This record gives sequence, C-alpha cells and structure tokens, in this order.
Amino acid sequence: MSSKIALVTGAGSGIGRAVAVKLAANGFTVVLAGRTQTRLSDVASQIGNGALAVVTDVTDPQSVRTLFDAIRQRFGRLDVLFNNAGVSASAQPLESLEFEAWRTVMETNVTGVFLCTQAAFALMKEQRPQGGRIINNGSISATTPRPHLIAYTASKHAVSGLTKTAALEGRAFNIACGQIDIGNTATDMAAAMTSGTLQADLTIKPEPTFDVAHAADAVLYMANLPLTANVLSMTVIATKMPFVGRG
Repeated sequence: MSSKIALVTGAGSGIGRAVAVKLAANGFTVVLAGRTQTRLSDVASQIGNGALAVVTDVTDPQSVRTLFDAIRQRFGRLDVLFNNAGVSASAQPLESLEFEAWRTVMETNVTGVFLCTQAAFALMKEQRPQGGRIINNGSISATTPRPHLIAYTASKHAVSGLTKTAALEGRAFNIACGQIDIGNTATDMAAAMTSGTLQADLTIKPEPTFDVAHAADAVLYMANLPLTANVLSMTVIATKMPFVGRG
C-alpha cells in the first residue's frame, strides 16, 4: 500500500468524492478541499486514514495558499493533485449568458486549476524526492462542444491548454501532468442527462450515464503510474452516449 499524499479539489460530492474514497481505499492519504465544511467532514469520516479536510475557495489566491500551507505543515509534500473542482452555467443561447455567470465558470474551472497547479508546482519542485503528478478533470466538452454551454466549453478547452503547458514545464522537475475527460457519470451534475438534454442538432434526447466508480478507477490508474510514465489524455464515457461526432 502506498503512503503518498493526494489532494482532491471539489471533494465534497460527485466525482471528487468518489476519487477521494478510491484513493484512500488504495493507501493514499487524502487532503479534501471544497467550499462546504459539512460535506468535507462527511467524506473525511467515511474514508478515515488521516484525511485532512480544508475549506477552500479555489478561485481565491489566499485561500489556495492557506490550503497548501496546511499540506506543507501536516505532510511536508504532495504527490498527486486532482484538479476536480468545477461548475457550469445553465444551458442557454450564448447571447443570453450573463457576464457574472461567464465569470463564475471561468474563475472556478480555469483560474482555480491554474492557482492549484501553480501552488503544486512550487511544492513539488522543492520537496525531496522532487516531483509529483497533476491530474486535471477536463470534460468531453474540452474537445467536442454541446450547444448552449459556451462558458463551460471554453473553460474546459482552456483546461486542456493548462494541462499541456504544465506537462511541458514539469519535465525538468519530474512533474507529470495529464487530463481525464469524462462523459456522463451518474452524479447530481449529470442527472438531467437521463431525462433529456440538448443535442448537436438541437433536439432533446436522453443520454446514458455510467457509475462514477469507473471514473474513480481511471484516476487511480493515473495516480499510481511511476513518474517515468504519464497519461496525457484519457477519455472515459458511457458507451452509448452521443459523443463521437455528437451522434
């Protein structure tokens, strides 16, 4: 069993919670970051194993500094960062999207990933042995958009750019960076998919989902790789969902 330290953002629910539970069950000591103390405490109680819960707003530089200071003080290092925290705006034509909704999505999904990656780089470069792994939660929308979700789509395209740049800059410091793009896990965020969602041809059709445990298994595989190997990009989707060509 590993004694590596892993940080999961957005750990209070959905994919983040499933990944935190999976990592802890496989020997990782997990740091849980999210906005809601009660949710984080619930996850920490479930997984045990010395889990550390830190209320964090990933869009706020000081909040992210406080999170990483807590990791330094408690563990002295970080081996895996799963940048999972993310939000979406309500589906609507792009000309109707309010600026505040756009900004909220971009600050969480892009700025949040940047700030946590930046802090992780600083820690991973200085720790001994040097290095670590960063896994970004992208989306199938990082490559293939849905209509009426311009903010979410733009933010996830940006995550792909962050992933590739971090992968390049991390080489010199033994820091590996990859991305997992997930399509329709059976979580609260994707619940509406099963009753019907807008398709590329602007019709409304239900879409299949799959158990979030399989996404957690995929992240665990990436997290367990030696730093000499990296999954730069992985896509995990419900088999029958409309994705390839959005058909």
